[in-house]
Amino acid sequence: MPPGLDRLIAALDEDLAEIDTAYAATYPGNDGARQPVHTVYLPADRYEADTVPNWGAQALEVLGSHIDGPADLAAVTGIEPALAEAVLPLVHDKLRREPIEDLRIDFEDGFTRPGVPERERDADEDFHVARAAAVLAADPAATPFVGLRFKSFEAGSRHRGVRTLDGFVAALSGKGAFPDGFVVTLPKVVAPEQVAAMVRTCEYLEEAYSLPAPLRFEIQIETPQAICGPDGTAAVAAMIRAAQGRCSGLHYGTYDYSAACDIAAEYQAMDHPVADHAKATMQVAAAGTGVRLSDGSTNRLPVGTRDEIREAWAVHARLVDRSLRRGFYQGWDLHPAQLPTRYAATFAFYRRSLPTAASRLAAYIDPGLSSGYLDEPATARALASFLLRGVSCGALTEDEVRERTGTDLDHLARLAGRPTEVTL
Repeated sequence: MPPGLDRLIAALDEDLAEIDTAYAATYPGNDGARQPVHTVYLPADRYEADTVPNWGAQALEVLGSHIDGPADLAAVTGIEPALAEAVLPLVHDKLRREPIEDLRIDFEDGFTRPGVPERERDADEDFHVARAAAVLAADPAATPFVGLRFKSFEAGSRHRGVRTLDGFVAALSGKGAFPDGFVVTLPKVVAPEQVAAMVRTCEYLEEAYSLPAPLRFEIQIETPQAICGPDGTAAVAAMIRAAQGRCSGLHYGTYDYSAACDIAAEYQAMDHPVADHAKATMQVAAAGTGVRLSDGSTNRLPVGTRDEIREAWAVHARLVDRSLRRGFYQGWDLHPAQLPTRYAATFAFYRRSLPTAASRLAAYIDPGLSSGYLDEPATARALASFLLRGVSCGALTEDEVRERTGTDLDHLARLAGRPTEVTL
């Protein structure tokens, strides 16, 4: 080593120690936990003990009534016919076994209650808070993921929102049935200060009810102010920092955001340019932070005549596939009949790329093999993460991934930079 080089290196370590620490804290990377492929937003007054199996049964019924086998599934959704042969039985199995991956009990926009007089609305909401919490406490593992959306921290709804959140957490805690990984959704965020207020609220609830784990929350990006703050910066990045590690995800709100940008109702959609701009900003802000991304929903529901249902399915399948290709591995569903195309498009996405992804990863692991690609560690991480996601949602099996890559899930987890214990 040349004279003085060791002193230079020591000086650089000292100069950069602060930024090294800050970077590691700000960008911890993915924690390796399973991410649901969707979130079902369900008005709280419609949440019942049999909601999950009922949604599965309804989805199976409409699928059986309006899809006449794999070739027809391919015709409706645009999935390749050979893929549809493999995907359709997987969809049937998923709808029987795990129709809803993530359920959000909704006390915000979905909880409209138009028939309840205004003077009775507080009492009505309090009733459903207690009722819904009791239903969840009776079967907290009915879905792999579950949570609550309450009214926003805007001035006009703040008091009601905090009252609902406090009542729900208190009821769950009192029954000793707090679900693992419970998450709450903070909607219509316009400023980092609202996120900081949510952190303060979480700290209060944890202390008041001796919660078994820290509360985490999702930030809904459904206002332009969340993307571009008054100073011209990307406010969503500041919101992630303001969450102090409690933010689990950013959820794009298709229709509130589009309406706030003055997009005509007919053209409000997940694939509108304003939506793509917002989601690209979310993606850059969240990269490396461990905060997950979720696309929004389509309000084109598969209801009505056979032709109307199939047309809505074609739209939904296209949008789900589009989101997946852009790195949004989660989205919203609003109706049982959206589940067939959610899973069909998702399973096709993973199965379509399985041969190439597995071959490339096998060649990366074993230099004696050739895939036709020269992949670097960053791409290997992406390939391993892709395969792990496919297994976790049911699109791929552990056996077929092992057979094609020549390795197991623990090794894939290490390649992906995740803990060796992979939650699937």
